[in-house]
Amino acid sequence: MDPLASQIQQLTAQLNQLTQENDLLKQKLKLCEEKLSATLDGTGLCLWEQHIPSGDLTIFNQEWGALLGYTLEERAANISSWKSHLHPEDKDWVIKAFEDHLTGKEEVYRAVHRMIHKNGTTSWVSDRGRIVEYTSDGHPLRIMGTHIDITQEKRYELDLARLAHQDPLTDLLNRTAIETAFQQIQKNTNFQSGTLLFIDVDNFKGVNDRYGHHFGDLVLVEISNTLNHYCQKLISKHKVSIARLGGDEFVIITAIADFATISMFAEALINHFKQLQTIDDKPLSLGLSIGISRFNQRDQFTHVCEQADNAMYGVKQSGKHNYSFWQQSVKIKMHQLG
Repeated sequence: MDPLASQIQQLTAQLNQLTQENDLLKQKLKLCEEKLSATLDGTGLCLWEQHIPSGDLTIFNQEWGALLGYTLEERAANISSWKSHLHPEDKDWVIKAFEDHLTGKEEVYRAVHRMIHKNGTTSWVSDRGRIVEYTSDGHPLRIMGTHIDITQEKRYELDLARLAHQDPLTDLLNRTAIETAFQQIQKNTNFQSGTLLFIDVDNFKGVNDRYGHHFGDLVLVEISNTLNHYCQKLISKHKVSIARLGGDEFVIITAIADFATISMFAEALINHFKQLQTIDDKPLSLGLSIGISRFNQRDQFTHVCEQADNAMYGVKQSGKHNYSFWQQSVKIKMHQLG
């Protein structure tokens, strides 16, 4: 056989063998990619890579845009598209965290932040990334990382935090949160004195006994809404917080200390509940007994709350449906003793 023909035959055989091996490697690569994609999809984790000079992004196990409700035609896989969908409140610090890694200020890029979905909703994501390749002159070339949607977990976390500080029935603050709000008011540099109102609902036990606890809950929600309404209407320009301590007891704190303003506010509440209330088509005769105490920067919440509670108890003993300032009650008792 001609030596040239023999050499060509050998090269052809080698080429065929290499082609077969290449096809086999492609099949194995495809299988590995499918397994990786299935594994990542099962965890909700997205694997991404960015070509830094161009800004082009590659999402290995999901289509770009699907993360936020877009098709590939609607949103190109590019760093500018990613930046445009960062939540406005998070955008600056997230971009800075990313660039700090590219410039070597941080070993890795990591951020838990919000992104805006196509439908306008907010998604929470956890991002991590690290440079995996540099150019010959030492500049970052490629960065790879993971992106995982943690919206459900974050909502659960936020719900737990909310429940830790809010009354689950009325969505008002609970005792822990109102005490914190009390201390925050005192820390204000312009604060000199404020007011705490301790409110007890008159005749509430009779409502519970007659109509049951479920209806009683409806009444408490309605009272909470009324308190919110009057706070916004009469003292909306000032710092004010409302809490339900439990049962039918409520507390309002405000940075207002003016006697006339607080008296007008308390009278408005009293007059509102002197009228016959209709809740769930049932007519109710309710009322409020309100004890009021002023406080300054040095007063303890528990002590001020106790003073207002004592003033409220005095209202109960005097016939209910009224309000009283603790400071005035003390003066009256001292005068009577004298």
